[in-house]
Amino acid sequence: MTDYVKSTNFASKDSLSSGNPLKIVKGTEIDTEFNNIATAVGTKADLNSPALIGTPTAPTASSGTNTAQLATTAFVTAALQAVYPVGSIYINAGVSTNPATLLGFGTWTAFGAGRVPVGLNAGDTLFDTLEETGGSKDAVVVSHTHTGTTSTTGSHNHSTSANGNTNGYAYGGDTYNVTRGSLDGGPYTSMVTGTAGSHNHTFTTDSTGSSGTNANLQPYITVAMWKRTA
Repeated sequence: MTDYVKSTNFASKDSLSSGNPLKIVKGTEIDTEFNNIATAVGTKADLNSPALIGTPTAPTASSGTNTAQLATTAFVTAALQAVYPVGSIYINAGVSTNPATLLGFGTWTAFGAGRVPVGLNAGDTLFDTLEETGGSKDAVVVSHTHTGTTSTTGSHNHSTSANGNTNGYAYGGDTYNVTRGSLDGGPYTSMVTGTAGSHNHTFTTDSTGSSGTNANLQPYITVAMWKRTA
């Protein structure tokens, strides 16, 4: 870009006396001036859609400016640093490149390998401190036992038959009621035992189960996470 510099001082010719050859405006002087002007104009950028070359500079707007003013690289970098202050997390699902290379600023360290983030909760001691860790991807069965009993209801009768004609039959100190009857043409007597028969059944549960490895994993998607440390 060239600035126009006048070569001939035309105003100084007015004070010269008549007949002085320097008082005359020469064509070569005019030609030189026009050439200088053409060079300067030809190296200037247009106002309408200029195509700048080299490394053009511009004044940097103050932070938070929201106008049609041009944004310099310094303004953009400052805006990005405001978006990602020290302590913030950068997430990328396309590449795992360090954000210092991608964004051009800051010191970043890989963050949360193999973990998912959870919101801070001051009312829960498991989640009340930043960067607190916990949990396991493998299921853990809480130690416990199973107990149980079956119903004690089990009263029932046993019937038997005896040959004879007896209204009372004693055996081993117990008396059984008998009823006269017949079976196959002969006289028989049926006997009924007592109704007492309450009892219990015991049982055990099967301890076989599936493996707990990776049983606690929620649906997930893998991304690269980085924490800005400086």
